[in-house]
Amino acid sequence: MKFHVYSLALLLGCASPAISYSQQLPVNPALLQNHWTASWISCPGIAQRAYGIYHFRKTVTLTGKPAKFIVHLSADNRYRFFVNGQAVCSGPARGDLYNWNFETVDIAPYLRAGDNTLAALVWNMGEHAPVAQVSNQTGWLLQGDTEAEKIVNTGKDWKVYHDTAYTPCSLDNGARLRSYMVIGPGDHINGQAYPWGWEQPGYDDSHWSAAQGVTRPAAAGYGTDNLWTLVPRSIPLMEEVPERMGQVRRSNGITPAAGWPNRQATLEIPARQTVSILVDQTYNTTAYPQLTVSGGKAASIKITYAEALFRNHKKANRNEVEGMEMIGNYDIFEPDGGNHRTFRPLWFRTYRYLQLDITTGDEPLRIEDLYGMRTGYPFEEKASFSCNDTTLTDIWKTGWRTARLCAGETYFDCPYYEQLQYEGDTRIQSLISLYVAGDDRLMRKAIHDFYCSRVPEGLTQGRYPSNRLQVIPPFSLYWVSMLYDYWMHRKDDAFLQQYLMAAQGVLDWYEKHIDSSRQLLGPMKWWGFTDWNTSFPNGVPDGATDGHSAVVTLQYAYTLQQAQALFAGFGKQALAQHYKALAQSLTQSVYRQCFDPVRNAMANTPEKKSFSQHAGIMAVLAGAIPVNQQQAVLRRLMTDTTMSQATFYYRFYLNQALKKADMGNQYYGQLQPWRDMLSIGLTTFAENPEPTRSDCHAWSASPNYDFLATICGIMPAQPGFARVKIAPAPGELQQIKGSMPHPLGNITVSLTRKGAHGITADITLPAGLDGVFVWEGKEKVLHAGRQTVQF
Repeated sequence: MKFHVYSLALLLGCASPAISYSQQLPVNPALLQNHWTASWISCPGIAQRAYGIYHFRKTVTLTGKPAKFIVHLSADNRYRFFVNGQAVCSGPARGDLYNWNFETVDIAPYLRAGDNTLAALVWNMGEHAPVAQVSNQTGWLLQGDTEAEKIVNTGKDWKVYHDTAYTPCSLDNGARLRSYMVIGPGDHINGQAYPWGWEQPGYDDSHWSAAQGVTRPAAAGYGTDNLWTLVPRSIPLMEEVPERMGQVRRSNGITPAAGWPNRQATLEIPARQTVSILVDQTYNTTAYPQLTVSGGKAASIKITYAEALFRNHKKANRNEVEGMEMIGNYDIFEPDGGNHRTFRPLWFRTYRYLQLDITTGDEPLRIEDLYGMRTGYPFEEKASFSCNDTTLTDIWKTGWRTARLCAGETYFDCPYYEQLQYEGDTRIQSLISLYVAGDDRLMRKAIHDFYCSRVPEGLTQGRYPSNRLQVIPPFSLYWVSMLYDYWMHRKDDAFLQQYLMAAQGVLDWYEKHIDSSRQLLGPMKWWGFTDWNTSFPNGVPDGATDGHSAVVTLQYAYTLQQAQALFAGFGKQALAQHYKALAQSLTQSVYRQCFDPVRNAMANTPEKKSFSQHAGIMAVLAGAIPVNQQQAVLRRLMTDTTMSQATFYYRFYLNQALKKADMGNQYYGQLQPWRDMLSIGLTTFAENPEPTRSDCHAWSASPNYDFLATICGIMPAQPGFARVKIAPAPGELQQIKGSMPHPLGNITVSLTRKGAHGITADITLPAGLDGVFVWEGKEKVLHAGRQTVQF
């Protein structure tokens, strides 16, 4: 995987790419075995845990341009690093104090013989920090890899400037949007107080203070008084790709040049004017907006960002503008009157719509450019899918955009409102990553993040990294399911081995909560979230809190069955047998007490006062429903609208149940909710059916997994994807083509239906992979290479 580094002087937008690096650079082993020789540094005379933005600089002299110059960087909360005025990288990857990430880069391409300026913008959001941001105090760290690079080490010979041009704004997002929004503040920048050119060579920093030492850095496993415990970054750097904006949809007080801002043009705003410009990117994106202006001293530019516009606080068709209001988080930039000043926020923004509200003072303002630097995890789309129904192409493209916008240094549930990594979303996201990109690195990081989140009683936290505690016991079960998924798709025993004891701890917690008198889960604390459907108060089904929930008991049994296979695969036969017996006991008890044979449906509790699709879905997945009844139960729950309904999230599990009951051909007919989202102008898939909070929510991108795993039918037949099972479920589709990355190479499938029951499959497997093709109960062996199968 490559990441892109752009020559972007801070707040000066230059869109030409400079260097691409591989992220996997070596780290001097000595740096992983004790304290580092550099020092964490900060700014003297500040409240170290409060909001603040700081600039650090050091000039070093080199006798010649080096061929290699590896350095390691980190900061709290975050940094953006420059060499000789060129932007090099940003970080650190989000983690926690026990796993504080550092980046490793080779800065040789930026260096030259003679004087070289190293500079870092470091910020601490303090009390306004995003919930996803863990922090200790303000700090900056740069460590040369060996003796040859130690000249750059952070210490008291670095200089620092406290930038008071910044103040936090947009602090009332939750109230204005009437929603839970915890992504951190906007940036209000007073251009007259900003040290323009601070990162460039030749800038006069003689008035800056000497940096203050904080502590010696310690690597994981070392140290006796650590503020941060350092670990190497395990994922690539985030990409930044220039992205022109779409079109002006509405303007007041000004008529922008034709085609602006999709093409660069200059907008002149006279003195003492107020104007407003609404820009439609035409699709949802995550990017650093960059606005370049000249003049305009004492002007105010407010930039507001939204996924959708509102009418009376409600969304309509996402393409509608007439009569719609912009409500969203925002930044404010006040130019100093200088030339070519570029505003770029500290953190990326999520938007389809961007609105400029500008008031000029006694000086005209010239807008020279407005564009975005699209950012996110650098996934590459290696899979493909097509079929005779071209509407599925739109679902595929929209789903992949959704998945990409929900992936950064962690997986995000949603990029606009929370940017938090939840197991419920992350399990689905990880499968999409494996199938579409063939990239398991962010999945591995997520597994480890949740492992490190565990609370003393053994459960993982429901989301992590997080600076607030939230425990969702059903999500801890999904973390165990993620281990099972990884085991099935990757041969990586050493990685998985370290998490088995923690998985056992999660399952033990549940076992302690079994009501032995009913052999169902009894009362459970914390948040028993299952799905945001309208019948579950706060997402919690009947019985999840006060006891005897069929849904959660069955999810536990389903997870026990996965754990049985996983632990048996690691030679833990006694534990595997225990999990098998326990799952069987629980499923039998749920069926006996909660299944209504007259209604042919699974109730939420033994009282049988309420029914949900969720209970029936989990009953099939856990094997609580006898095999000869499963199809009838699923047909009933898909047609009985009196049952509380599964939302987009839980429809992923509905499809898993359909596949288990040999009803995978029903999947194609279950895609109407995704078509409905496209019909109302969504360019990413939403959190919930209308009315929805988030217009971009990772769990709704599941078709990008199921088009390959269900319609094409490509699934691992053995752990580690050592063999493949291809059991297509095309439904009414007549022609299908799919390709997905496997650790050994691409698996490609081309299917053509022949009559009601016939099929021709052209299949190519990579060298070293074999498997089986399954069609209507019949099997044919597959070998490496290309082959044609007919039934």
